[in-house]
Amino acid sequence: MTARLRAPGLPRAGLFLVLGTLFCAAIIIAAREAYGFETFADGGITAKGQNAILLLSLLIAPLWFLIGLGAFDYWFYWAAGKKERAEDHSGHGATSWKDYFRVNTDHKVIGIQYVVTSFFFMLIGGLLAMLVRAELAAPGSQFVDPNVFNGLFSVHASLMIFLFIIPVFAGLANYVLPLMIGAPDMAFPRLNALSFWMLPIAGIMMTASFLAPGGSFSTGWTAYAPLSTSAPLGQMFFTIGVQFAGASSIATALNFLVTIITMRAPGMSFWRMPLLVWANFSTSLLVVIATPFVAASQFFVLFDYALGFNFFRPEKDGDVLMYQHVFWFYSHPAVYIMMLPGFGIISEILSVKSRKPIFGYRMMAFSLLAIVLLGFTVWAHHMFVSGMQDWIRIPMMVTTAIIAVPTGIKIFSWLATLWKGVLHLDTPMLWALGFLTMFTLGGISGVILAMVPMDIYVSDTYFIVAHIHYVLYGGSLFTIYAGVYYWFPKMTGRMFDERLGKAHFWLTFVSFNATFGPMHLVGVKGMPRRVADYAEEFAGWNLFISLSSFVLGLSTLIFIYNMVSSWRGGPRASANPWRALTLEWQVTSPPPTFNFDRIPTVVGGPYEYGVPGHVHGILEPAEEARPKQAAGASSAEEGV
Repeated sequence: MTARLRAPGLPRAGLFLVLGTLFCAAIIIAAREAYGFETFADGGITAKGQNAILLLSLLIAPLWFLIGLGAFDYWFYWAAGKKERAEDHSGHGATSWKDYFRVNTDHKVIGIQYVVTSFFFMLIGGLLAMLVRAELAAPGSQFVDPNVFNGLFSVHASLMIFLFIIPVFAGLANYVLPLMIGAPDMAFPRLNALSFWMLPIAGIMMTASFLAPGGSFSTGWTAYAPLSTSAPLGQMFFTIGVQFAGASSIATALNFLVTIITMRAPGMSFWRMPLLVWANFSTSLLVVIATPFVAASQFFVLFDYALGFNFFRPEKDGDVLMYQHVFWFYSHPAVYIMMLPGFGIISEILSVKSRKPIFGYRMMAFSLLAIVLLGFTVWAHHMFVSGMQDWIRIPMMVTTAIIAVPTGIKIFSWLATLWKGVLHLDTPMLWALGFLTMFTLGGISGVILAMVPMDIYVSDTYFIVAHIHYVLYGGSLFTIYAGVYYWFPKMTGRMFDERLGKAHFWLTFVSFNATFGPMHLVGVKGMPRRVADYAEEFAGWNLFISLSSFVLGLSTLIFIYNMVSSWRGGPRASANPWRALTLEWQVTSPPPTFNFDRIPTVVGGPYEYGVPGHVHGILEPAEEARPKQAAGASSAEEGV
């Protein structure tokens, strides 16, 4: 047992977590005693003292956990000035399930860690959504009081955004992107491992807020000030949890940028990169630029709450509107952080499943960069009813309408790619087509909301709930499912059950529209969101919506069963079951520990389906491969 506690891993991390908490308690007790504050009363620590210890522990104890886990071991070794030790790669790759529960530097292991962890928190967030819909199935109070209701939808939204959609895309890219560009790993493997382990810390912190004195945070995922600066202690579980999730995102984005810029295989120019790589390059730019703003907004809230600062306290001349400006300057680009990786996934799948080159490849890449640029010009359309200066409304309305142009370019390019293609309507393709329809509907309602009069009319109604779910569920989550089904054979070496995959799609597609479609109607009629009760006139639609949402929740169980059972005992997958051209499909399933036995050489574009003899990359020395390529030795069936 002593040896296990001395070695890096979860046992030592648990011990360090306890020691970190005791360390925080000692600091608070010493500080309060030094300044003459009452610390002990009635044989115990005062309530204020306990809250202070808890607050400091939320900040500091997770760092002790990471130290115990071994996330900083190599850096501490280097910082101590010791001799450089040889890398034995003992922390790289997985030979058993236990390797997924330690610090691992293999990007493929980290990718699976990300995906599985994200889906775990998605299930928790989905369960909270079911509780919300159970409460709203009829007017009046059913199961929970209004404050608990506010906590349910607040934690639901926060988990879905910060712990599911954003990190699950990072997980898929972690696995696939180095393979796609012919790299043996990410540029900074240890930073990559640290990035992942900050994620469950954030998720556990947000979920544990229900156990905090006064209950969970209940200010929504936006945590508007001054409500968040005067809320019970549970609010700090969100405020600090977001810092860990944001730090994870920034570190991952920097890793992606350096990997893409410096580690592409010979011959892979920027114009030979798959669009998934372009999408993650663009997303990483957004993350690096925008995420510090949400970190700043939450640090300001923390300072107001814990240290008595006055950034957002109106009675002390704090600027309440400034919180919204800073928050939305991140959070509207965050919508594209949650969308652009999905755009890349759809581009990969549609080209392969229609056996056609991507229509307008360069315009597709340029449109991604245009979205990055324009994404920073539209934040205040979330604030049309906030009381900000009237003159800001019109330019924000115009830029919000303009940003639909690069998105429209992508929609029409995808449709042109499908036109006269040889369509393979299997599970990944169904999810891709479902995305096209649902995201387009969400985009249309987004253009409607860009218009100031319409936005004012439906602000804080269920029309907004419908819109964001058509964009993030019908958009982001449909692409996530498409990507998981598409790369599942590569990640696991197994094929999934196609019948269950299609059943999952159709049940989700129908129940999703039955759940969120009617919300447009009740929203236009004035039903307010984020309220635990509603007028009797909305009872019929709400019962229908709740029943549909339960079916939607059950459809997810089909996916979970399919993934688990197929991973354990599905048919063995070949190296390239989809007959794709990109490099990740040219190695075994799953790939070797270091991806390639030889560095690949890229000799053509990634989407030239239907071009006889075309190859994207070769996995042997270029001088050996050129005669074969010139003779058209590559398989002609890729044009089928």
